[in-house]
Amino acid sequence: MLQKSGVAALIAAALFLVALAGFGALVDGYSQALHPPGLLGARGVPGAIAFNLLGFVLPGLLGMLAMAGVRGRLEGARWAARIGSWLWLLSAFAFALQGLLPLDGADLDATASRLHANAWTLWWLAFAPGGLLLALGLGPLRGWRVLRITAFAGALLLPWLALQAPSGMPVGVAQRIALALWFACLVVAGFAAQRQAQR
Repeated sequence: MLQKSGVAALIAAALFLVALAGFGALVDGYSQALHPPGLLGARGVPGAIAFNLLGFVLPGLLGMLAMAGVRGRLEGARWAARIGSWLWLLSAFAFALQGLLPLDGADLDATASRLHANAWTLWWLAFAPGGLLLALGLGPLRGWRVLRITAFAGALLLPWLALQAPSGMPVGVAQRIALALWFACLVVAGFAAQRQAQR
């Protein structure tokens, strides 16, 4: 399965997209533009457990599988790329963790909500330096050019989307752009590793 890391990342992205659209349509008053995805998994929201499983946990685990496949193809890479791949694997773990630590729908300042926010923070905080390290560490290797560019762009843009963009755009939009970027990076990384495995 590690040789199918691109497929795993693609399935992860598709699962999240379907869960977000499907469960979002089932919850009255939920706006994809205004509300964060985590609200669909908040305690007390109809279908929250299913959304957390399909929208966070399974995509996160598939993302970890994809990054394990990438890590397995970096034997000749610099140490920076190997550490970067581990950080991206940690980012995927933190993504899955958001589903295991759901928001408290009745109190967004409760401990449960803070734990969910911590998992969200770990998600992007592990991804950003991981992307920079991957971009730097993949320099001498052939066949990783697209991933180098994608990882560098993701490392620069994701923190801005997670921290600054919500002040200039609806939080739902900012988070969805950030998530789309993250999944795109995983898919690019997974298929880059998959091509290396076929050589």
